[in-house]
Amino acid sequence: MASPARSLSRLALTTTVAFSLLIHAAPAQAQEGVSLIRDTEIEETLRKDSVPLFDAAGVDSKSIDILLIGSKDLQASAGPGQMAVYTGLILETENPNQLQGVMAHEIAHLAGGHSARSGDMNAAGMKPFLLTMGLGVLAALAGSAEGAAALVGSANYFGALGAMGYSREQESRADQAGLTYLEKAGLSGRGLVEFFDNFRYQEVFQEARRFAYFRSHPLSSDRIEALRSRAQVLRNYDAKDNPEAVAEHAIMKMKLDAFINPQLVMGRLDEKDQSYTTRYGRAIAYYQLKEPDKALKIIDDLLADQPANPYLYELRGQILFEFGRAVEAEAPQRKSVELKPEAPLLRINLGQTLIALNDEKKLDEGISELKRSLTIDEENAEAWRLLAQAYDRKEQDGLARYATAEYNFQIGNRQQALVFAMRAREKLEKSTPEWRRATDIVLASSPTKDDLKDLANEGSIRRGTLR
Repeated sequence: MASPARSLSRLALTTTVAFSLLIHAAPAQAQEGVSLIRDTEIEETLRKDSVPLFDAAGVDSKSIDILLIGSKDLQASAGPGQMAVYTGLILETENPNQLQGVMAHEIAHLAGGHSARSGDMNAAGMKPFLLTMGLGVLAALAGSAEGAAALVGSANYFGALGAMGYSREQESRADQAGLTYLEKAGLSGRGLVEFFDNFRYQEVFQEARRFAYFRSHPLSSDRIEALRSRAQVLRNYDAKDNPEAVAEHAIMKMKLDAFINPQLVMGRLDEKDQSYTTRYGRAIAYYQLKEPDKALKIIDDLLADQPANPYLYELRGQILFEFGRAVEAEAPQRKSVELKPEAPLLRINLGQTLIALNDEKKLDEGISELKRSLTIDEENAEAWRLLAQAYDRKEQDGLARYATAEYNFQIGNRQQALVFAMRAREKLEKSTPEWRRATDIVLASSPTKDDLKDLANEGSIRRGTLR
């Protein structure tokens, strides 16, 4: 499996990863693997779906990170600064309105302060890791001690997501507030009612057999009927999803399904179906089944129809890179960045390919692309890891150590972050931005008294800090 920090593709799925994280509040599913997926196309769809709802709730959507969690579980949650949506939930929704209904309900919990009062979302320390790790990173690192440490380090956060539990009173309030947000956004409340109604049978299951979402968000027939009664009298109840949203939802589901279940997807897809979504799914499934030439043929046909689609170029470059054709991967990756210059993950893909080529100029350009990605997403651990490799190849030891410190800091390994930041400071010129940032990392990584004395002796901190 290849390179990290890309779109879904290099995320060989959680089921293929050698490690699994525990959802502490879900004993029946404690062994289920979960991870964070990074995919520009899917993240963009989720943000389009959620922004009108955050706006309706009076929440600044720019302050909220949308986390896509790779797991079969049907789950979603929202807390300060983030909303997590599980792949299992997306695959169970039939249309955008159903997904937006669940999002509206979760945003209502956030806006109502339910998670803050319950104390179950105290996971700020894990946010940097979650924002930077992708399925591809996990696949690439599977089997390594470093990868294991990174995965285990995120268990607390995933535990917090699974531990969310609300009272029936809070559930009722979130239902009603969610409907209000949907109405204010010009969306129907029908999807939320339909989604809950589809899982009405969960009410009769024993606790351990229910989806985790319905353990923390208990359903009841009375609750569903109360929701329906209110939704039906709202002005936008009969509003329909717009065709663009329907298409994007279908593409998102197909993309996830083809990466997670390529063999099953290939068995389901009709060879005569020449729709974009079906052909896209078939290309991804072929890629996952290690038939790159078949996948590339379909992608080239799709590009003939959609020559300005950055995600097709991204996928093409990704396949070529991961099957040892890095020289050929450069052109489609450049095109994806040209078409979507503000997407940091696409720049990381290009940067990774450039530094893999045996060319000093390309190496310098790769470093530039990785640094540009970090101006948009400074917490992306994979970009820092690749930068460390690139600086090491250029024999720039101070910068290599600094980038390694940043990588470890972002994945939550503060001990190694401290070690490499101290080493970086020995090699870097004093008062440069990198030297100052390395000092910050030392101070934020539980330094020893000896470390603090060293900093005080050189004047980097005041001696009062030693107290």
